[in-house]
Amino acid sequence: MELTLLGTGAPAGLPRPDCPCAVCATALAAAARGATALLVDDTLLLDLTPGAALAAARAGRSLTGVRQVLLSHPHDGPPVEVPAGLPQPGRVPDGRELALLTGHRVRAQALDSPGTGYAVTGPGGQRLLYLPPGGAPAGMEGRVEPYDMVLADVLGRPDALARLRAAGAIGPTTDVVAVHIDHDVPPDGELPRRLAAAGARAVPDGTTLAVGAYEDVPDVPRRTLVLGGARSGKSVEAERRLEAFPDVLYVATGGTRNGDGEWAARVTAHRERRPGSWRTVETCDLVPLLKDDDGPPLLVDCLSLWLTDAMDSVGAWDDAEWAGGGERALRARVAELAEAVRHTRRTVVAVSNEVGSGIVPATASGRRYRDELGRLNAAFAAECEHVLLVVAGQALPLRG
Repeated sequence: MELTLLGTGAPAGLPRPDCPCAVCATALAAAARGATALLVDDTLLLDLTPGAALAAARAGRSLTGVRQVLLSHPHDGPPVEVPAGLPQPGRVPDGRELALLTGHRVRAQALDSPGTGYAVTGPGGQRLLYLPPGGAPAGMEGRVEPYDMVLADVLGRPDALARLRAAGAIGPTTDVVAVHIDHDVPPDGELPRRLAAAGARAVPDGTTLAVGAYEDVPDVPRRTLVLGGARSGKSVEAERRLEAFPDVLYVATGGTRNGDGEWAARVTAHRERRPGSWRTVETCDLVPLLKDDDGPPLLVDCLSLWLTDAMDSVGAWDDAEWAGGGERALRARVAELAEAVRHTRRTVVAVSNEVGSGIVPATASGRRYRDELGRLNAAFAAECEHVLLVVAGQALPLRG
């Protein structure tokens, strides 16, 4: 089964008409994307968009053989003109299956938002799932056989991938292709990096893909360290790297700090950002979690607070205790943590503060903490496939 993407952008396209944002200003030439439409084996058209016939011609295809046109999402604005020779667009009711004379079968997937997803099975048995913009599957009960290809709004609804993975609909060899790409993510190196973190990829308009053929599926890094200064966006970046996966365990190392209203507000903001399927545990005992090979992905936020707890436990703030064994004890704890990261089989994303570029602390204890955090970050980073530095909300890859 062959699939030609006549467009891969949001319903308004990319760049959006009359939008002055930086992303739209740079979405030119190959980075420009028309509204998403899929041509399956030159016979089935999923979503009719303006200029579909011209887009097909640019891709070396024709719409003359199309026997069925299906719409997946509500179309705002004036009706799209149906090119001569094309059948009138329609929809398949949720849960119903449409059999085409060509041997294709199309089953409608219910969504949690207006619109319809379509699961298409080709004559040779290859299976693809197409979800509309802003859509995620609803009512997926039990285990589902993995699709060969999934096309979805990866950037707008990463939780859709999490649901599909939880149901087994996305497996290790499923080719996940991002469509409905809008102006929320710069179309340069940031786009493929963010998609790769979700195990997905993007292709230009006009690309033809063979459903079921082996593709080099992006490897999701097992260990990632996200560094950044205060309010740099490092926690958001860390959460973004796991939001397409179900059953994440969020490890909060800061505790509750009873009576601290400002800290409580920070904790609340973090919790409201996280998907509802994630679980939270408040602990600084990270080594047992890393050694639990059967557990879900870990998001540790953050190592700087873990270090505070570790330094408290060894008496690092007292010069005498520090010189009398506290320093050696802390080094041993950091080494134990780094060793656990090296041997873990869990997916881990950890957050830490980068404080080495700021003002030199005025106190000896402050300088000691700054130095030890730098050593901890370096030890942890040495065991990670990916290391990122977040500055002003922009993630700069340092490794991977």
